[in-house]
Amino acid sequence: MKLRFTKMHGAGNDYVVFDATRTPFALTPAQMRFLGDRRFGVGCDQILVVESPRTAGTDFVYRIFNADGGEVQQCGNGARCFARFVHDHGLTDRTEIRVETASGVIVPRLEPDGRVTVDMGPPVFDPARIPFDAPAAAVTHSLDIDGHMRTISAVSMGNPHAVQVVDDVDTAPVATEGPLIEHHPRFPERVNAGFMQVLEPHALRLRVFERGAGETLACGTGACAAVVAGIRRGMLESPVRVETRGGTLTIRWDGEGAAVFMTGPAETVFEGEIDLPPDAT
Repeated sequence: MKLRFTKMHGAGNDYVVFDATRTPFALTPAQMRFLGDRRFGVGCDQILVVESPRTAGTDFVYRIFNADGGEVQQCGNGARCFARFVHDHGLTDRTEIRVETASGVIVPRLEPDGRVTVDMGPPVFDPARIPFDAPAAAVTHSLDIDGHMRTISAVSMGNPHAVQVVDDVDTAPVATEGPLIEHHPRFPERVNAGFMQVLEPHALRLRVFERGAGETLACGTGACAAVVAGIRRGMLESPVRVETRGGTLTIRWDGEGAAVFMTGPAETVFEGEIDLPPDAT
C-alpha cells in the first residue's frame, strides 16, 4: 500500500502528516508503529491526520496518534504543524481556523513572521477530568516515585501532565523517572512527565517524557502545562519563554479561567511516499 505523507516538525517535535479529507484514514496500530520507526519507517514522535469537519462552525478534524499506535487527545506542537499543513496544501486560505480535536476545539493562527499561535483553551485542574487520583484540585501534589516523594503539579491541556521543578534539566532523571511517572497508577490514562527549570520569571527550560513516545525534543502541551504550573506556584509571570532541546516557544496565560496561547515554529521537512507493508508489526 503506497501512501503520500508530509514530514514536519515543531521545535524538533516531529510528525508524519496525512491528508484524509478525501480518503478515510484506516491504518492499523501496527502500521502506525512501522511508520513511526526511525530505522524501518519514516520516523516520528506522532502521526497527524487531517479530516473534514464533522461539526458546524469548525474547519477540520485533527487526530493524533503516538508512535506506539495509540490515539491521544491533543498535541500542541502538532497543532501548529496542522495549521501550516492545511494552509500550504491549499486545503484552506484562511490564516485562522477552528479545529475539532478529541479534547475540544482549538484555534490555530498563522502569524506574519511565519510562526503559528494556537489558542489551546483553558487548563484543567479537576483531578477527575485530568484524570488523576487525588481528593481535590490543588496547586501541587505529592507523588511517590519508586520510594521517592516528588512534588508535582497535575494539569490537563487536553492531555494529562505531571510537572515537577528541577534544579537543572540537563541532570534531571528524565530517562529513569519519566517512564515511572508515565505509568504511575494514580494516572489511569498514563501521563506526560515534565521536568522544568525556572531561569527567571519570564523564562524556563523544559524536558518532557511523553506518554507513548518517550522523551521528545519539544512538547507544546507540556510547555503550556509547565508555564501554568509555574504561574500558579508564583515562580513565573506571563508571557514565558520556554526553551526546549528542539527550539523555543512563547506561552501566555492570564490566570484562572483564561485560555493558554502558544506561539512557535512549524516547518515542513520533506514530502514523500512510502510502500507500507500490509503485515507491518
